[in-house]
Amino acid sequence: MTRTLVTGASGWLGAAVARDLVAAGHVVRTLQRRPSGVEGADDVLGSVTDADAVDHALIGVDAVVHLAAKVSFAGAEADFVAVNIDGTRTLVRAAKRTGVRRFVFVSSPSVAHTGEPIMGEDAPPAQPERARGAYARTKAAAEIAALGADAPGFAVVAVRPHIVWGPGDPQLVARIQQRAAAGRLPLVGSGAALVDSTYIDDAISGIRAALDAAERAHGNAYVLTSGEPRPIAELFAGFCAAAGITPPSRRVPVGAAKLAGSIVEAVWRVRPGEDEPPMTRFLAEQLSTAHWFDLRRTRHDLAWRPEVGVTEGLRRLAAHHARIPF
Repeated sequence: MTRTLVTGASGWLGAAVARDLVAAGHVVRTLQRRPSGVEGADDVLGSVTDADAVDHALIGVDAVVHLAAKVSFAGAEADFVAVNIDGTRTLVRAAKRTGVRRFVFVSSPSVAHTGEPIMGEDAPPAQPERARGAYARTKAAAEIAALGADAPGFAVVAVRPHIVWGPGDPQLVARIQQRAAAGRLPLVGSGAALVDSTYIDDAISGIRAALDAAERAHGNAYVLTSGEPRPIAELFAGFCAAAGITPPSRRVPVGAAKLAGSIVEAVWRVRPGEDEPPMTRFLAEQLSTAHWFDLRRTRHDLAWRPEVGVTEGLRRLAAHHARIPF
C-alpha cells in the first residue's frame, strides 16, 4: 500500500488528484495552508516553505505529488521565489533524506515558453532565464531543481499539464465566463492561434500515470494535454456556450494588448488589485501565439493516453451548468 503526500490539495487540481489517489487505494496525506476537504485524506496544515511542517508531513511517506505553488499573473517576485523555488527545494531535500522513492513535480509548459509559438514540440527544456513572468521563471527553476535531485532510489518525474479546465474550475473557466458575461473579454489578435488544453480528468490520470511510471521514466519532463489543439477563440466560445453566455467577438491587436499588459503590470506593482490583472504581457502572448505539443513520448513512457478530449469535456461542462446554472 503506497503512502503518498500530495501538496497543494486545497487547490482545485490538487484536491482532485488527492481524491483520485484515495480512490486508487493510496494512503494519502496532504500538506497545504488550509483544510483540503478531501475525504479519506490526512491533512497536515502548513506550507512547503516551513521545514518543520514538511518534515512532519513526510513521516512514513513513500511517494510525493508536489502541486503547491504560487500561481498568479502578477505579484512580488520574492513571493514566487519563496514558494515555488525555495519551497520545492525544501520539500525535495526532505523527501530524499526521509526515504521517499518516487517524486512527481507538477510543472507547467510555461517554463519553456519564451514568447514564440510552440508547435508540435515535445517538452522543451525549462528556461528560467527566458521564461515570461515571475510564475513561469520560478516554476522553471523549481523544475530544474527537482529533476536535478533525481538519483538511484529517488525517482523524480516532472509533468506539465497545459491549460487544465473542467466543471467547477474556479480559475480559468470561471474567469473567462465572468469576463465574457460582463463584456470584458476581448480576443487578442485573430483568435486563431491553436492551443492545447487538458480536461481535468486527463490531467488527473496523467499525474497518476507519472507516479506509477516514476521508476522507469525518472529524470524527465512530460507535457500532458488532451491532444486536441483548437483555435483559442473556439475554446473560449465553448466555455461560454456551456454556460449560455455570448462568446467574445471584440478583437484587440496583439501589439496593443502587449502594451496594455505592460502598463497594467507596472500599475499592479505599485497598487495590486484584489483579483488577477485584466491583462499582462505574458497573457497577451499566450492568447495570441500557438502552443500545442507532441504527446508521443508522454504516451509511451507513462503508458498513458488522454480519454476525454475537448468535445466531450465541453459536453460535460454544459451538463454541469445545466445542474448548477452560471
